[in-house]
Amino acid sequence: MSYPDRRLVIVVRADPVICGHSGEARNLAEVALTRGFDDVRIVTWQLDTLRAAGLPLKPLDAVSPYSDGITVERPDGIGDYKVPDGRFTGGMTGRLVELFTDGVPTVCMSLYLTPHASIVADARAAAEATGLPMQLATVAEAVGSDITNVVRSCVDSGRFGAAAHLFTTYLSNDRCVAVSEYTRDIIVAAATEIDLRHGTEFAERCRRQITISYPAIDSRQYVGVTDDRIERAVTRRGLERDRYVLFLSRLSKAKGVDDLIDGFARSHSRHYAKLVIAGNGPEAVALRQQAGTSPAAHRIVFLDDVSDDEKPALMAGCSAFVLPSKPRPEFVETFGIALVEKMLAGGGPVITCRTGGIPEAVGDHALLVPHGSRQGIADAIDRALGGLTPTELRQRALVARAYAMQFDRVNVFDRLFANTSPAIAA
Repeated sequence: MSYPDRRLVIVVRADPVICGHSGEARNLAEVALTRGFDDVRIVTWQLDTLRAAGLPLKPLDAVSPYSDGITVERPDGIGDYKVPDGRFTGGMTGRLVELFTDGVPTVCMSLYLTPHASIVADARAAAEATGLPMQLATVAEAVGSDITNVVRSCVDSGRFGAAAHLFTTYLSNDRCVAVSEYTRDIIVAAATEIDLRHGTEFAERCRRQITISYPAIDSRQYVGVTDDRIERAVTRRGLERDRYVLFLSRLSKAKGVDDLIDGFARSHSRHYAKLVIAGNGPEAVALRQQAGTSPAAHRIVFLDDVSDDEKPALMAGCSAFVLPSKPRPEFVETFGIALVEKMLAGGGPVITCRTGGIPEAVGDHALLVPHGSRQGIADAIDRALGGLTPTELRQRALVARAYAMQFDRVNVFDRLFANTSPAIAA
């Protein structure tokens, strides 16, 4: 399979945003270089705009460089202060028009429908209107926050126009994908509600057009982490291998870190293990305050500067990885990228909840607790740290890794782009 003289453009909130889908964009871009795309571009937001939005960001020096052949573009805004919200979407739209009309056959993928799919749709319409020759195929990927944060709020508030705009924009793409079966199901459910209220036919179109494309993960980054690398990472952080429980993700209410802090304090393991909370996000201050009043406060460590290179080693060296995600009105975990990364890295077991699309990410290879159950978390931590033999732990880790390999970025890329468009990707 090859794609000579073709360009891939990915429109996304890219690094340094702390989000699994910014990593997914990187992984798809990297694989594209090995599949004959000789021009790969990630079109994204200005750094100041990301900071002003309050998005959790990695330190810039913790972001691994992209391979040669991948260009990250952050177009300047169009207009001045009189265009308060649309300046940078206008800049991105304009840059896409230029890329679509320069004679290079192009596949353009948007991750997050709002506003990226709209930016791509506007650019496509403008490019077509120029009359210039264009070979373009578009792929739109719906992620969790598109539905729980955007579509759901449209349905709940009766804002038909906004919902109709989102669905028509999404469904206008050559390929519409969702990051899990769960995501597809909630898209169809929301479309059904809109149809019943307004007489539209979005749900049937969604059932017909939306396929599943699980997030693409670089397995090589996690598989085969050496003992020396693990020891260096844990020693640098003042930790001991297999003597800490790890959370590594965005610090938001839906991630259940508050439950984890209290659950850890209830566990017997708190007497000899540490809890490491790695990440950043809107709940960072509140969680540090909660941890400071915990009976296990002296055993809880916060890290907000974990690099891409350090992350796999910390995952491989932990005695358990806990992501007790719970459904919230603003967000439901629609896959669980960090859980798959941990299963690829090896080490202690994953502890999580049957929330949203998490069961698709972990299969039968995690210790599942009810969401919001702090005692359940405590019991699972104690089982992971003391209730399983070394042989059982090794076997569980091997089987979990084998399951997680289906989400390797090469496998995901080839499935996703195999039939994008006969004119572009054949």
